[in-house]
Amino acid sequence: VSAFLLNRSSDLSELKKRNEELTAQVAELSEAQETAERLEKLVGLKSTYSLESTAARIIGSTGDAWTDSVIIDKGSASGFEVGMPVCSSGGVIGQIIEVSANTSTVRLITDDQSGVSAMIQGSRAQGVLQGQADGTLRLEYVVSDAEVATGDIVITSGIGGTFPKGLPLGTVASIDRAPNAVYYTIVVRAASSAESNEEVLVITSVSEDQIASDEEVDSANSAPQGGSDTQGDAGQDAGGQDGSSGTDE
Repeated sequence: VSAFLLNRSSDLSELKKRNEELTAQVAELSEAQETAERLEKLVGLKSTYSLESTAARIIGSTGDAWTDSVIIDKGSASGFEVGMPVCSSGGVIGQIIEVSANTSTVRLITDDQSGVSAMIQGSRAQGVLQGQADGTLRLEYVVSDAEVATGDIVITSGIGGTFPKGLPLGTVASIDRAPNAVYYTIVVRAASSAESNEEVLVITSVSEDQIASDEEVDSANSAPQGGSDTQGDAGQDAGGQDGSSGTDE
């Protein structure tokens, strides 16, 4: 009886060990599959928008309570520079604001120092997507006679030449217009977030056909004072070192 119990105990221990090994293998395979799917989506984004870009991984946050930013695992050694846009598979998430040899700091679009020249995809209404202190996004400087509806897709406008035109930024979550206001108050739900992504694309160059046309720039410049011609990509390109100032990162 004693020998039987010892054998039974040994068998149970072996089965438990084998079960743990199989569980670990399943988790590993599941993780590999999810990684492959994320990378496939990144490749799809790169192909769809003909992006000149390099892949990188998010390896942490800055740990700074005053900024909303993350760190990626490549830097100047990979050709990265301050001002380069960063995308996940869902769309734009931020812009590089600091570079070392092997890492870069990315300011997220939800940071209140961020601003990206943007437009409503359907109506082409121009504005600036700006992060807020509470982590939300607002599309500023959209004139109150423009066509905007809840659910509209918000994309990069290409003004300023920092971000390629047409990249997803988010969707309109709510719209408000105060009496006699010149601009709408538009809250935008981000298309993607750093928290839900590990792999990203850093856009290393922008071609001429990915930049806003002269007609689009003229249209933005004809907007009331404070429109997208003075903010967002254009503003950040012109202000503070290719993206570090805050607008259009």
